[in-house]
Amino acid sequence: MVHQLKIFVDFDGTITKRDIGENIFLHFGNQPASGVITQNIKDGVITGKEGWFQLLQEAPDLTLEQIHEYIQEFEIDPTFKDFAAYCKENEIPFFVLSDGFDNYIKYVFEREGLRDIRFFANSLVAKPDGKIKPVFPYTDEECNDCANCKRNHVLEESSDDEITVYIGNGSSDTCPAQFCDIIFAKDDLLKFCERERISFFPYSTFADVLRLLQLTLAKKRIKKRHQAILKRNEVYKLG
Repeated sequence: MVHQLKIFVDFDGTITKRDIGENIFLHFGNQPASGVITQNIKDGVITGKEGWFQLLQEAPDLTLEQIHEYIQEFEIDPTFKDFAAYCKENEIPFFVLSDGFDNYIKYVFEREGLRDIRFFANSLVAKPDGKIKPVFPYTDEECNDCANCKRNHVLEESSDDEITVYIGNGSSDTCPAQFCDIIFAKDDLLKFCERERISFFPYSTFADVLRLLQLTLAKKRIKKRHQAILKRNEVYKLG
């Protein structure tokens, strides 16, 4: 059994091969406008919450039924199941944190036989007229990086005596990753870590993550990342 480890994993583009949330609105909305909005979210020009509202405005007739039909073509990283099985066998808690929507996350996990995975995400609900609206149960008005504040989940689900691991790929992962001790990064998160000189492991698939994680855990002592400790303390001081 591996003790004192908590793992946090992004969903879109990390567990899945492609970003489902982004592609939904590029497919059903005004593609040029939706592309600009998506880029503005990544660049921090607008918040994630603002971005989702704007994307929905570009797809005013979108229904939950259309989303359910469309997302069936999206695949997960085939090595993710081995990673999930390793965590289960070794009693390592892990949580999926998504700035996307629980509607498609739940569907994908059920389709793949991964119903037991605990996740936190935003939600899409149908209004009486059949149109949909976003609901953000985990937003933090003082932390605008994500509509679903991933940082808060990392802090609430882990303690100071645990080694925290973050696995991600996108702009919504740059904030929570800073509060973790071990980071696995690719794409936008990798670029951010390089730019900010944050130590990380590059990866392509969960086979890489599992191999590197096992090598790391084989060490007699895993040190907490000093900068992550400082970041956590900054938030604790705010109360």
